[in-house]
Amino acid sequence: MHYHEAANFLFDLRRFSVKPGTERVEALLDRLGNPESDLPCVQVAGSNGKGSTSRMVESVLREAGLSVGLYTSPHLSALAERIRVDGRPMTDAAVVDFVEEVKPWLVERAAGGEPLTFFEVITAMALHDFARRDVDVVVLEVGLGGEYDATSAVDPIATAVTNVSLEHTAVLGDTIAEIARTKSRIASADSPMVTACSGEALRVVREVAGEAGAPVTRVAGPGSDADVDDAGDDDAGENGGENDDAGSDPAIAASYGGRVSATDAAVTFAGESAGTYRIPLVGEHQATNAAVATALARRTLEAVGGGDGDGGEDGPSEAFERALADGLARATWPGRFEVVETDPLTVLDGAHNPAACGTLAETLAEYDYADLHLVYAAMHDKDHAGAVAALPTVESAIACRPALDRAEDPAVLAAALRSADVAEVTEGDDVADAVAAAIGRADEDDCVLVAGSLFAVAEARAALYRTVTPTSVDGPADAARALERGGVPPAGVNRTRDGVDHRVRTLRLRGDRARRVAATLRTVGGEAAVGGVGADGRGSDVDGGGSVGGELSPVTLAGSLAEFRELCERLEVGGDGLAGVAADLRTSLGIDGNEEKEPDPVDDYPWSDGTAVMGILNVTPDSFHDGGRHEGLSDAIAGAERMVEAGVDVIDVGGESTRPGAERVPADEEIARVVPTIEAVREVPAVADGNVLVSVDTRKPAVAEAALEAGADVINDVTGLEDPRMREVVADAECPVVVMHSVDAPVDPENDPEYDDVVADVIADLRERLALAEVAGIDRDRVIVDPGLGFGKSAGENFELLGRIDEFTALGCPVLVGHSYKSLYDAVGLGPEDREHATVAATAVAAERGADVVRVHDVAENRAAVDVVAAATDPEHGE
Repeated sequence: MHYHEAANFLFDLRRFSVKPGTERVEALLDRLGNPESDLPCVQVAGSNGKGSTSRMVESVLREAGLSVGLYTSPHLSALAERIRVDGRPMTDAAVVDFVEEVKPWLVERAAGGEPLTFFEVITAMALHDFARRDVDVVVLEVGLGGEYDATSAVDPIATAVTNVSLEHTAVLGDTIAEIARTKSRIASADSPMVTACSGEALRVVREVAGEAGAPVTRVAGPGSDADVDDAGDDDAGENGGENDDAGSDPAIAASYGGRVSATDAAVTFAGESAGTYRIPLVGEHQATNAAVATALARRTLEAVGGGDGDGGEDGPSEAFERALADGLARATWPGRFEVVETDPLTVLDGAHNPAACGTLAETLAEYDYADLHLVYAAMHDKDHAGAVAALPTVESAIACRPALDRAEDPAVLAAALRSADVAEVTEGDDVADAVAAAIGRADEDDCVLVAGSLFAVAEARAALYRTVTPTSVDGPADAARALERGGVPPAGVNRTRDGVDHRVRTLRLRGDRARRVAATLRTVGGEAAVGGVGADGRGSDVDGGGSVGGELSPVTLAGSLAEFRELCERLEVGGDGLAGVAADLRTSLGIDGNEEKEPDPVDDYPWSDGTAVMGILNVTPDSFHDGGRHEGLSDAIAGAERMVEAGVDVIDVGGESTRPGAERVPADEEIARVVPTIEAVREVPAVADGNVLVSVDTRKPAVAEAALEAGADVINDVTGLEDPRMREVVADAECPVVVMHSVDAPVDPENDPEYDDVVADVIADLRERLALAEVAGIDRDRVIVDPGLGFGKSAGENFELLGRIDEFTALGCPVLVGHSYKSLYDAVGLGPEDREHATVAATAVAAERGADVVRVHDVAENRAAVDVVAAATDPEHGE
């Protein structure tokens, strides 16, 4: 079975209507051997905020050292986004394996008149995958309601009901009390429940939890009455479960401190975990969600024994405080009030009903802008007039339609916008075109807002973050591998492989657009193949256009420069959002109109012309190769001088090891190690003259700031700017920064992430980090990307990254390769003491394939390799 067959089978299940009850998903789980039985699960229910709350809980638990499975819905661009282990989505291969296992049983059930729904099967797939990956804990976002939701097939160790409002009344009930009762029936005996409900909803939550024997913890958000009249509500209920908020005071009272950056806000807690925290989720409502997440994460850790959530009478333990602060700060949630640009301010938000649009308006009021330009798309069953009326004053609006059969006609949306007194309203079919038009008409001090549907947000995001990846192809075998990586089925590979040569580019598009681009390139003499869910030519469920289940399809394009130029010209006049695709292809291929595109000017860095050599100067006692060698200041200076003499371009000073199992070094201790070293190295003549740069290898903003003050020129962050404070330090300093891909730092040898195509997946992850960096004010021309060899990859995956390093030019940044003495060489029979020659050989490979920087311990040997490659590539270089 190929992925497109598996995915299309799953998406076809959406034709079956939802029925109350967990019997069907329980039957499937039983068929799978009850994978949920050994999984500690956390359920998060509520009318609003359950997705962002789930994400924050997951992030805190991961920072506390647990392996975490996260199940959320819906997805933005791929089904696998719903199911994540330690931040990485489920692989296509795992989806195929699951469908192959369950399809005969599901077909038999459907034939017998007892089909399972899409959500039921995907929930079972998530639990099956989490069990297969042996995670420590699972966080499940409840779908609809609670009592009869598919996620309630588990017996949770902790639960939450974020809030309750009138929604889905035909299914959940006509009153707040009825809906609260349905949602709170996820409560389980002796499993703590956290809630931010108040009033009637809180009374019902406590009643139901008490009946189940579940202790209740209440938190309060901004504007809540912390002195809610709880008289009589603190009784356990007849089954004896006790509430741990037995007084009137909430366990956590959250206040909102407003924005601290374009993307982040401050929240302050009183009570448990008292203090001020940073979250990458703007809006007063997110303070409440953060409070729920904090209380839930604490109780989950206590339940699994994975951390000291209480810490005794003195408050939370230091470890939990750090995990909480780091976890909340790193819990990004794409598509939910996501700022993707600041000039003009460009915001993506899936608000689709009057209440959500009202919250969106309140959050947008925190930003200063002149005029608001709206891109609006929605499903046909929504209250368009009410949603539009709840938004701020709109200067201009474009009504459009995502590629789903349920999407409303833009003419209907335009009428709703005009009824809301929007002065300028236009209609268009394509979301990407509408976004481009809105940005084009906006001044730098204006705001562009995409709202009305997460499906529209997904299409806008795909267009704004589209990456065109170059692929090296040398013969039919290479072509076949490239096509297979692009999700092309075997028949398509065999049909296309002989024509895939010349320049090859891969990108992801909506299924209908992928097929149109492929067909257009073939008409001008090139070759192309569509993979993924678009491989069988299917579009959306009904109309044959768009994309299946909102998934993007990879399309592999091959042709001469002339053929690509003609392709771009045809796409530019064809409409349907393809002008942006043409522009991205032109940029990737270096063509602008009919002329070769001149490279953008960059600062004169060592990596601007040829491969630069970065020398590793670790001033640590425990680094994996040279620990202790340069621990003394005089030894460090002597090491730097040897590097300079050998021809180093950058000296990278590190004060904390990231080897497997390394202990975390406190920031003040790391500063004490690196700052004196940097100051001393700055005195070395070649460094003082500016011929050699100094970088600092750190993941801590305080250390980076101190190092820059001491004279460092470059920041090398192994966490890839995951910490928003690090992004601010780099932006303020306007210095070069290395953004590395990593899953864990230090390396966790027990973490075994899975990839479909390690190169494509790492490029996609780095693209997300670059987006955060740019919004923070970091210029792209100051960023160096590092694929992170040795950090969360197998030996085979590390070698594949090395062999395909040229594909990282898709990101438009210089590329660094850090491979020196790493364990990947075990795969070729070389132990820790025998890796010098292997490192030099890998340096030659990296330099030959376009690496801009190599990071090594032995400068002289690797400098020679770089120079030989340069001379062989350009003989004049050696003269």
